[in-house]
Amino acid sequence: MKLIKYFLEFLIVIFFFTISKILGLKVSSYLFSRIFKKIGPHIRSSKKIEKNILIAFPKLNQDEIQSIMDQMWSNYGSVFAEYMHLNFLKKNKYNNVEIKGLAQLDELKNLKRPILFFSAHLANFELLAMYLEKKGFNISALYRPLNNPFLNPIMEYLRKKHICQNQIPKTIPGISKYKYAARELISKIKKRENIALMVDQKVTQGIRVNFFGKEALTMNLPAQMVIKYNYVLQPLSIKRNMENNFYIKIENPINVDSEDDEYSITSKINNKIEEIITKNPGEWIWTHDRWRI
Repeated sequence: MKLIKYFLEFLIVIFFFTISKILGLKVSSYLFSRIFKKIGPHIRSSKKIEKNILIAFPKLNQDEIQSIMDQMWSNYGSVFAEYMHLNFLKKNKYNNVEIKGLAQLDELKNLKRPILFFSAHLANFELLAMYLEKKGFNISALYRPLNNPFLNPIMEYLRKKHICQNQIPKTIPGISKYKYAARELISKIKKRENIALMVDQKVTQGIRVNFFGKEALTMNLPAQMVIKYNYVLQPLSIKRNMENNFYIKIENPINVDSEDDEYSITSKINNKIEEIITKNPGEWIWTHDRWRI
């Protein structure tokens, strides 16, 4: 039954991807942002989303919470449509993507240390790795394969072709193809290669660190990379400006000193992610059980 469900999902997604391709970036992004805004609350529980928002922003009233949820679903829809137009966004012929901090990127290239670029699932987060590679960085991006075996090959193809050639899948227990995926990541880290990670979502293994004032299981791999392999912690942020225009900011690197341990480094990372999300809460993914331990 699960395979049948996955195949039906595959057919629906392919149909809508085709519509997006036909309509073009601007029209399809507008259309699907409206569609997702309507159907999203029927797919995921609004109560859970509202609960998550209130953990982060306990003083918001109901109208403000609803505004964040509406923006989130609209952004979901736009990102969905934009997968069919990644090549257009990469070419940036019409200056859809603006980057602040290009001089800082040049400085990073001259460092003799490996770099861990990290961020959160905000706006169209896929553009971050895309533009790092476009600006000449050799990076490997960690991603979570989709559970749907029909859709996942398509998404892997799109990511490798348009976003980042070096894609490292997260380990998924029970799926033989990804059973030993972590070995590839560890190998690249030991070789001190540049890595791109999203560090804002729930993990099954990690350490308990405050996130918006409440303990959450948090990935401690970045801290280990800093301590063992002297990685630079380089945060990035992205926000959506007027539908299909994006603003990428190269944030200041996280300052780490000799007294920092895994917990303190991970806390600094979480604090930075909090700061980035707080500026644009409607573009973050509030549907996950981030604080479930």
